[in-house]
This record gives sequence, C-alpha cells and structure tokens, in this order.
Amino acid sequence: MPEAPMLVVEDLTFRYEDMAMAFDLAVEAGECLAVLGPSGAGKSTLLSLIAGFERPLSGRVAIGGRDVTGLKPAERPVTSLFQEHNLFAHLSAGENVGLGLDPGLRLGTAQKAAVSEALARVGLEGLEQRRPAQLSGGQRQRVALARSLVRDKPLLLLDEPFSALDPGLRLEMLDLVRQLQQERGLTVVLVSHNPQDAMRIAGKAAFVARGRVLAAGPTRALLAAGEPEELRIFLGPMPL
Repeated sequence: MPEAPMLVVEDLTFRYEDMAMAFDLAVEAGECLAVLGPSGAGKSTLLSLIAGFERPLSGRVAIGGRDVTGLKPAERPVTSLFQEHNLFAHLSAGENVGLGLDPGLRLGTAQKAAVSEALARVGLEGLEQRRPAQLSGGQRQRVALARSLVRDKPLLLLDEPFSALDPGLRLEMLDLVRQLQQERGLTVVLVSHNPQDAMRIAGKAAFVARGRVLAAGPTRALLAAGEPEELRIFLGPMPL
C-alpha cells in the first residue's frame, strides 16, 4: 500500500446547470474527513472532481503533493465506493472483486490470493463463488468494498455507500471502514447526509451548501457550534 497522501482542493470551480460551485478543502494524510450537507449541495460533485469523473473549469486537485487535475480517473491514486455497488450480476463475488485488478479478469496466482484476502477481510471468506443475487444487500456492499481494497489506492472516496442499509448494518460497515483505514493508513473522504456517520468515524468534517464549503473543523466541535445558519438548519434538533 502506498503511503497515505494529503489531499488539497484549491479554487476548484465547476458549474452544474444553474449552480456555480467553488471548492477549497484540505485533508491531512491518513485522516478521515466527512463531507456533510443537504441534498443537491454539491457533495457528490466534489468527490467526482477529486476522482476525475468531472473536469473543473479552473483550480486544481493535488494528491500527495502531486497536481492530478489533468489526469484521467484511472491515473489517480484514488478509489471510489458509491451507494450503487455496481456489481455484475453474471459474475461471482470473487470475479467482481477481481475486476479491481484486471478488467479482463486475467489474474495470476498472487492476484487471486489478493482477491481471497480482500473478501476475507470484509467478512466474506468462503463466498467467492456466490453471485450478487445470492448475497444480502450488506454482503453486496462488502464485495464492493473488497473491490476497492484490492485496487490498493491510498485515497478512498465514499459517496453515501451505506445509506440504503439498515441502521445497525450501516454502523457495522462504518466501523469496518474505520478499521481498514487504520490498518492500511488510508486517507478517507466520506460523503453523507447523516451527521451520526461523521461522528462515528470522522475526526474532521466539512459542511457543504450551495456548491461551497461553508465550514470545516473537528467533527464534534463543528456540529456543536451549529454555525453558519445553513448548518444549523441542516442539523435541526439533532442530539449530539
């Protein structure tokens, strides 16, 4: 695993329909940052810009001190996990994970071992041959997480990947991400609309609204302060 990188988003601008966005953000190496905000605030767009799925109008993205703004997604030291796990129904769990290593599934002995190890690490040992239809929703997300791990990228972007799961299973998956982050020294950015997710695993948080980062800081302090007004409205009567 490469060394965990620092992430810097600087003067990054983008336009989506009638919304002009401008992002500035820094995530320390090995840190987990939660990006919170209402629906339509620009959270997912921010992750897409970091990953390279969207191109900014101006500004830059630097990962580990390297400007990656002009690089294609596959050239960036980033892996992404979304709410839609994007598993192929006709492939087994092991094959779906193996796609993270080779889209053609031409895997050598060491790569096959890496697939088995990744599945075991997310609690799916012995289920390599099952297809997605034979797995529960939580198990399918574990397969997607294993595919992210096997890619061996130091920056992990999570775009509300567990929001469709039952509350207990969601917390279990968040705890698993936290364990994996600590074990592998990953830098993690988690997008969520749930402040409890941020408090569960993220030491720092950023609040996004209207295509801007309006506030950032230690998670509990940020949520307790409830400022600016948009953050207070977003949180509502949330018990800390």
